[in-house]
Amino acid sequence: MLETWFMEDEYAKLIRRMNPPRVTIDNSSSADATIIQVESVNKPGILLEVVQVLTDLNLVITKAYISSDGRWFMDVFNVKQRNGNKVRDEGVISYIKKVLESDAFYVPSLESSVGLKSSLDYTSIELAGADRPGLLSEVCAVLADLSCNVVSAEIWTHNARAAAVVNATDDMTGCAIEDPDRLLTIKNRLCNVFKGNNDLKTAKMTLSPPGSMHRERRLHQIMFADRDYEKVEHEDVTGLKAEVSVLDCVEKDYTVITMRCKDRPKLLFDTVCTITDMQYVVYHGVVHTGKMEAYQEYYIRHVDGIRISSEAERERVMKCLEAAIERRTSEALELELCAEDQVGLLSEITRIFRENSLCIKRAEISTENGIAKDTFYVTNTTGDGPVDPRTIDSIRKQIGKHTALDARWNLSPQKPTREETTMSYLFGHFFKFPIG
Repeated sequence: MLETWFMEDEYAKLIRRMNPPRVTIDNSSSADATIIQVESVNKPGILLEVVQVLTDLNLVITKAYISSDGRWFMDVFNVKQRNGNKVRDEGVISYIKKVLESDAFYVPSLESSVGLKSSLDYTSIELAGADRPGLLSEVCAVLADLSCNVVSAEIWTHNARAAAVVNATDDMTGCAIEDPDRLLTIKNRLCNVFKGNNDLKTAKMTLSPPGSMHRERRLHQIMFADRDYEKVEHEDVTGLKAEVSVLDCVEKDYTVITMRCKDRPKLLFDTVCTITDMQYVVYHGVVHTGKMEAYQEYYIRHVDGIRISSEAERERVMKCLEAAIERRTSEALELELCAEDQVGLLSEITRIFRENSLCIKRAEISTENGIAKDTFYVTNTTGDGPVDPRTIDSIRKQIGKHTALDARWNLSPQKPTREETTMSYLFGHFFKFPIG
């Protein structure tokens, strides 16, 4: 069995060497977007690999056409920079070609990646448990009390669950924390914080083993494992709830997934990541974004080549994709903080937020060249009303004049009319098959 696998792997490598990936970047064919075409021998996870590279460069994917049936993969992406301009930076263009044409670049599969990253520079901690107001503040307070400095982190909340990936160092040495007894103390203290009073699920804290994993993909996996897709029923007051359908294409032996929702950055990554980690393969697909809405359509099968066959599996896929879309979607006040980094800064800032009745729905923490650059998405404690501007003024006074704090609302527009939305079943005329 092992010998057969080795021979197949070597054969796949030979085919890739004979047919190296080709990336074409075109700035002349479209009036308002850069067109990136990727052609390659097909391999597991290649679609996620490409989308991840473009997303990590903060590029906005406005259209995509996906085809990977058989042994060949060919995708076309229309992309823009966040400011709406084409991609003209030669350094960025060269990087895209270099990375995507490299045979060594790949995205690890779910099975081969248990954690994030083990580094001599920091200790990587994964957390999952019940969400509640003030949770991040308590986590930061515990880490500060245990002489841990947070150098970077990302925190998501969804459906009353919370997940975090935190990279921390020892206050004194500035290096990773390695003492087993100290690590056990950190684990026990953080598990107590994440457990919650009425949480029927066990809080989880993991020190990531050696290996590499994209942080945002790992957060999706943590929340998926914590079953955040199991709905906490609440009214959709925005009218912008994601519409997800899972149908059969019996004639072509595919399952067809369609998604319609409010457009936002990294949406394509979130859905493709979830489809991949649920062990499905996208054979054909199309993505189109309008002024306010995004439409995605994928023709999939399970990795074993079988389409979705049961109603239970169909419902699970729908719930998981809805969750993937919602994890980064919230009507919240976005607070961007910039300050000289110091030990305990994050603990102090989150304490001030908590004492001013702000609830952190999502956060991105980073430190670069001694400067802390943090983004928080916050609501009031009930989550159903705007944050009082006087509260922000009070917070600015409390954090001091040497810390910059910018605020802007991350509001959803009104639900678009059917005329403004994107066209449904864009591949219908191409395949010409009945869906049932």
